[in-house]
Amino acid sequence: MPDTVLSQFTQSYTEEKQASSKKLKIGIIGCGWIAEAHIESYLEMDDVEIVGAADLIPGKAEAFMKRYGVEGVRFYPSHKELIDNEQLDGVSICTYNTQHAAPTIYALKHGVNVLLEKPFTVTLDEAIEVMKAEKESGKVLSIGFQPRGDLNMQMIKKIVESGALGKVYYIQTGGGRRRGIPNSTFIEKDTAGIGALGDIGCYSLDMVLNAIGYPKPLTVSGYKSAYFGQNPEYATADRFHTAEENARRFSVDDFAAAFVRLEGDIILDFRISWAMHMNTPGDTIILGTKAGLRIPSTDCWNGSVGGEMTLYHDLAGVRMEEKIPILKDNSGHGLFYKKIRGFLDAIINGTPAPVPSSQIVINQAIIDGICKSAELGREIEITIPEV
Repeated sequence: MPDTVLSQFTQSYTEEKQASSKKLKIGIIGCGWIAEAHIESYLEMDDVEIVGAADLIPGKAEAFMKRYGVEGVRFYPSHKELIDNEQLDGVSICTYNTQHAAPTIYALKHGVNVLLEKPFTVTLDEAIEVMKAEKESGKVLSIGFQPRGDLNMQMIKKIVESGALGKVYYIQTGGGRRRGIPNSTFIEKDTAGIGALGDIGCYSLDMVLNAIGYPKPLTVSGYKSAYFGQNPEYATADRFHTAEENARRFSVDDFAAAFVRLEGDIILDFRISWAMHMNTPGDTIILGTKAGLRIPSTDCWNGSVGGEMTLYHDLAGVRMEEKIPILKDNSGHGLFYKKIRGFLDAIINGTPAPVPSSQIVINQAIIDGICKSAELGREIEITIPEV
């Protein structure tokens, strides 16, 4: 199953694709680790044909397809050659973070639908340029936030939208790993751009912002550090580097925190970590005027709910604690399958992107604001340009 590439989630899924004799022609841009989950999902679908793949490293795309037994694929050294030479219905963009914007813009401008892995981009400016290309093209652009497909994530949104919490005024969210620093392109600024903040922080932000309707951020006071990633005692070796070499390579954040003011008089207290001397930076808490919701954290944050949630409220003057059990599913489809199926169905049916850029640009604006505020050492205003 493709979700074993990252971690195991539970979820329920009803497939809604239209029957079609025409196979969608798909290309994969970037044939690294995350692309494994994409191809494994595509290979489960009988209306998909993978026709092309591109990777900057010679031979990498060929080896990738051979490993999965996919034949008849044409290979290219860059996204431009792939898009210029194939009649594509869509592409999965699985490049490292700093190369998210360029191939997405190129694909959209050439009439190709895009499923873009998270984070959206590295900077807000890049996200805006992508959205301009999306608007001009009229094509589908969906951002890779597969945790949205989890029933428990959906339950958080349902609880908020039901009005059970009343007016939401404060949110504490984030996640962490006591030790969980990745290697490869994740730890260098030239390739990743941002560290834990973009890798897993974007999931934490989406969990709560999606639940409350993605209000715009107004101001942010941000902080970030790299005390663990740059220390050989905590860095890890990989196939190509020693721990000492990876510590020297490390040039992104391994911890970030922020205090964000949102429209609607809502405060967002956020923290995220790849490594720390703690098992968790705390549960997610959503406080409302009628009730509060506690969402347990996980030991190794990956965008999931760590256990049954608790709703705190008063009933007839009595303080109540109501447990919300974890929802499970036996459909056999993982979250990556759902993410990709939703993207393909939007192409087939002409429906909106399942995870639209109009929402995730707000997520990106907060990440961008945290970085800028941390570098300046003070609170800053956040302005999102109109597209």
